[in-house]
Amino acid sequence: MVKTSLPLRIARVTLSDRASTGVYADLSGPEIERILVTAFTPAPVVLSRLIPDERGLIADTLRTLCDDEHCDLVVTTGGTGPAPRDVTPEATRDVLERELPGFGEAMRAVSFSKVPTAILSRATAGTRGRTLIINLPGNPRAIGECLLPLLPAIRECLRHLNGQ
Repeated sequence: MVKTSLPLRIARVTLSDRASTGVYADLSGPEIERILVTAFTPAPVVLSRLIPDERGLIADTLRTLCDDEHCDLVVTTGGTGPAPRDVTPEATRDVLERELPGFGEAMRAVSFSKVPTAILSRATAGTRGRTLIINLPGNPRAIGECLLPLLPAIRECLRHLNGQ
Protein backbone atom coordinates (compact mmCIF):
# COMPACT_ATOMS: atom_id res chain seq x y z
CA MET A 1 0.00 0.00 0.00
CA VAL A 2 1.31 3.46 -0.89
CA LYS A 3 0.74 6.43 1.39
CA THR A 4 0.38 9.82 -0.20
CA SER A 5 -0.40 13.16 1.39
CA LEU A 6 -3.34 13.82 -0.91
CA PRO A 7 -5.66 11.23 -2.39
CA LEU A 8 -4.75 10.24 -5.92
CA ARG A 9 -7.19 11.03 -8.68
CA ILE A 10 -7.83 7.84 -10.62
CA ALA A 11 -10.13 7.28 -13.58
CA ARG A 12 -11.39 3.95 -14.80
CA VAL A 13 -12.70 3.89 -18.35
CA THR A 14 -14.63 0.95 -19.74
CA LEU A 15 -14.68 0.73 -23.54
CA SER A 16 -17.58 -1.38 -24.74
CA ASP A 17 -20.24 -0.84 -27.36
CA ARG A 18 -22.60 -3.27 -25.65
CA ALA A 19 -22.07 -2.23 -22.03
CA SER A 20 -22.37 1.45 -22.98
CA THR A 21 -25.83 0.77 -24.44
CA GLY A 22 -26.97 -1.37 -21.51
CA VAL A 23 -26.86 -4.76 -23.27
CA TYR A 24 -24.85 -6.06 -20.30
CA ALA A 25 -23.41 -4.68 -17.10
CA ASP A 26 -19.88 -3.34 -16.84
CA LEU A 27 -18.06 -5.75 -14.52
CA SER A 28 -14.48 -4.82 -15.42
CA GLY A 29 -14.59 -1.15 -14.40
CA PRO A 30 -15.83 -1.89 -10.87
CA GLU A 31 -13.13 -4.57 -10.51
CA ILE A 32 -10.44 -2.02 -11.42
CA GLU A 33 -11.87 0.36 -8.84
CA ARG A 34 -12.03 -2.34 -6.15
CA ILE A 35 -8.35 -3.18 -6.61
CA LEU A 36 -7.08 0.39 -6.81
CA VAL A 37 -9.10 1.72 -3.86
CA THR A 38 -7.43 -0.88 -1.63
CA ALA A 39 -3.95 -0.27 -3.09
CA PHE A 40 -3.53 3.37 -2.05
CA THR A 41 -3.81 5.34 1.21
CA PRO A 42 -5.62 7.61 1.51
CA ALA A 43 -8.26 6.01 -0.70
CA PRO A 44 -8.16 7.61 -4.14
CA VAL A 45 -10.85 9.74 -5.70
CA VAL A 46 -12.22 7.58 -8.53
CA LEU A 47 -13.90 8.88 -11.66
CA SER A 48 -15.63 6.40 -13.96
CA ARG A 49 -16.53 6.48 -17.62
CA LEU A 50 -18.36 3.94 -19.78
CA ILE A 51 -18.13 4.69 -23.49
CA PRO A 52 -18.41 2.87 -26.83
CA ASP A 53 -15.45 1.69 -28.89
CA GLU A 54 -14.98 4.89 -30.90
CA ARG A 55 -11.38 5.98 -31.39
CA GLY A 56 -12.07 9.72 -31.36
CA LEU A 57 -14.31 9.52 -28.31
CA ILE A 58 -11.77 7.39 -26.45
CA ALA A 59 -8.95 9.81 -27.24
CA ASP A 60 -11.07 12.82 -26.25
CA THR A 61 -12.05 11.13 -22.98
CA LEU A 62 -8.43 10.33 -22.16
CA ARG A 63 -7.34 13.91 -22.94
CA THR A 64 -10.08 15.31 -20.70
CA LEU A 65 -9.21 13.00 -17.82
CA CYS A 66 -5.53 13.92 -18.07
CA ASP A 67 -5.64 17.60 -18.94
CA ASP A 68 -8.88 18.88 -17.38
CA GLU A 69 -9.63 16.39 -14.58
CA HIS A 70 -5.93 16.15 -13.61
CA CYS A 71 -6.04 12.42 -12.96
CA ASP A 72 -2.83 10.82 -11.73
CA LEU A 73 -3.78 7.45 -13.21
CA VAL A 74 -6.21 6.47 -15.96
CA VAL A 75 -6.92 2.76 -16.42
CA THR A 76 -8.93 1.56 -19.41
CA THR A 77 -10.53 -1.83 -19.87
CA GLY A 78 -11.60 -3.35 -23.16
CA GLY A 79 -10.90 -2.82 -26.82
CA THR A 80 -7.37 -4.25 -26.85
CA GLY A 81 -7.93 -7.35 -28.99
CA PRO A 82 -7.62 -7.93 -32.75
CA ALA A 83 -11.27 -7.27 -33.69
CA PRO A 84 -11.95 -4.33 -36.02
CA ARG A 85 -13.79 -2.38 -33.25
CA ASP A 86 -10.88 -2.86 -30.79
CA VAL A 87 -9.24 0.57 -31.09
CA THR A 88 -8.19 1.35 -27.51
CA PRO A 89 -4.41 1.07 -28.12
CA GLU A 90 -4.63 3.34 -31.16
CA ALA A 91 -6.73 5.93 -29.29
CA THR A 92 -4.32 5.74 -26.36
CA ARG A 93 -1.30 6.29 -28.59
CA ASP A 94 -3.10 9.31 -30.08
CA VAL A 95 -2.83 11.05 -26.68
CA LEU A 96 0.38 9.65 -25.19
CA GLU A 97 3.51 11.73 -24.98
CA ARG A 98 5.67 8.76 -23.92
CA GLU A 99 4.84 5.11 -24.39
CA LEU A 100 5.75 2.57 -21.70
CA PRO A 101 5.48 -0.77 -23.55
CA GLY A 102 6.70 -2.80 -20.56
CA PHE A 103 3.23 -2.65 -19.01
CA GLY A 104 1.65 -4.44 -21.98
CA GLU A 105 4.53 -6.88 -22.19
CA ALA A 106 4.16 -7.77 -18.50
CA MET A 107 0.40 -8.27 -18.78
CA ARG A 108 0.77 -10.56 -21.79
CA ALA A 109 3.49 -12.57 -20.02
CA VAL A 110 1.41 -13.01 -16.85
CA SER A 111 -1.73 -13.91 -18.77
CA PHE A 112 -0.11 -16.21 -21.33
CA SER A 113 0.63 -18.88 -18.72
CA LYS A 114 -3.10 -19.02 -17.91
CA VAL A 115 -4.67 -18.27 -21.30
CA PRO A 116 -2.56 -18.90 -24.43
CA THR A 117 -4.70 -16.47 -26.44
CA ALA A 118 -3.57 -13.61 -24.16
CA ILE A 119 -0.87 -12.85 -26.72
CA LEU A 120 -3.63 -11.40 -28.91
CA SER A 121 -3.88 -8.44 -26.54
CA ARG A 122 -2.44 -5.19 -27.88
CA ALA A 123 -2.67 -3.33 -24.56
CA THR A 124 -0.20 -0.54 -24.02
CA ALA A 125 0.57 2.19 -21.50
CA GLY A 126 2.29 5.52 -21.31
CA THR A 127 2.22 9.03 -19.96
CA ARG A 128 0.56 12.28 -20.83
CA GLY A 129 1.88 15.12 -18.71
CA ARG A 130 1.81 13.84 -15.13
CA THR A 131 -0.76 11.13 -15.86
CA LEU A 132 -0.08 7.43 -16.31
CA ILE A 133 -2.49 5.71 -18.72
CA ILE A 134 -2.74 1.91 -18.79
CA ASN A 135 -4.87 -0.31 -21.06
CA LEU A 136 -6.16 -3.50 -19.42
CA PRO A 137 -8.02 -6.37 -21.07
CA GLY A 138 -11.82 -6.36 -20.99
CA ASN A 139 -12.33 -9.66 -19.19
CA PRO A 140 -13.15 -9.04 -15.50
CA ARG A 141 -11.09 -12.06 -14.40
CA ALA A 142 -8.08 -10.74 -16.30
CA ILE A 143 -8.24 -7.44 -14.41
CA GLY A 144 -6.92 -8.96 -11.19
CA GLU A 145 -4.46 -11.19 -13.01
CA CYS A 146 -2.98 -8.21 -14.86
CA LEU A 147 -3.41 -5.23 -12.55
CA LEU A 148 -2.11 -6.68 -9.28
CA PRO A 149 1.38 -7.53 -10.62
CA LEU A 150 1.63 -4.02 -12.12
CA LEU A 151 1.05 -2.20 -8.81
CA PRO A 152 4.75 -1.81 -7.88
CA ALA A 153 5.54 -0.29 -11.29
CA ILE A 154 2.41 1.91 -11.14
CA ARG A 155 3.45 3.24 -7.72
CA GLU A 156 6.99 3.93 -8.89
CA CYS A 157 5.82 5.61 -12.08
CA LEU A 158 3.42 7.86 -10.17
CA ARG A 159 6.26 8.88 -7.83
CA HIS A 160 8.40 9.83 -10.84
CA LEU A 161 5.59 11.73 -12.53
CA ASN A 162 5.02 13.72 -9.34
CA GLY A 163 8.71 14.60 -9.04
CA GLN A 164 9.50 12.38 -6.06
